[in-house]
Amino acid sequence: MSTKRLGLGLRHDARVGSLLLALGVASCAQADLPSGTQLHNGIAASAASGAAHTKTTIDGANGVKLEVEFRYQTQSRAVEVNYRLHNPAAAPPLAVFDRGDLHTVQIGRQKLGAIGQPGFVTEGNDVEMLHAALPLPDPAPTSPPTPLAIRVAPGTTLSGRFESEIWSNVEPKRLRWCVDVMAFDDKFFDAPARGGDPQVYSAPFAAAEAQKMLCTPWFDIARGGF
Repeated sequence: MSTKRLGLGLRHDARVGSLLLALGVASCAQADLPSGTQLHNGIAASAASGAAHTKTTIDGANGVKLEVEFRYQTQSRAVEVNYRLHNPAAAPPLAVFDRGDLHTVQIGRQKLGAIGQPGFVTEGNDVEMLHAALPLPDPAPTSPPTPLAIRVAPGTTLSGRFESEIWSNVEPKRLRWCVDVMAFDDKFFDAPARGGDPQVYSAPFAAAEAQKMLCTPWFDIARGGF
């Protein structure tokens, strides 16, 4: 399976398929923006950076706002992502798929409730980091990667941070991050596991079709900003 040039018209299922392939061969990808999503550049990184911006804000449905800051180290290809997702008081509860999967928790690679490592897909020199609920692999494994999400109540803000190294066969030139969200429905999600964060829930694999993406604009590595 091969990926094609990523653009704003790429379908969600094709993107997730590329991610599944990337997870199997330790590669990387990129995605389209959800309908109605708006992007705004944020605060300048420093006076020396000129027009470069390390912060950006994404406007989602129902007044949801996602504020993101990138800190990229070129020599080590390490990126630190800090984000704040605001869910307005008038909006429904929101599920955010940034908590990895149950299999990763069960084998001890991640604590329940912690932010999971993103998946990567590359196309040329473009790299996308992706937090998403993935469909059930075929054939299904004995211990399936059941998606985990955190519930964000109306009128509250979710703050998160993760660090990752960018694995790519070529020097990355552009980078962005996408996270999947969907309206939280008590009938769709399973109760949180004992001993973990009470706001972290498991979701059926059907979430891969129901989720919507919030994506940052492209971060230009040479310029050091969005």
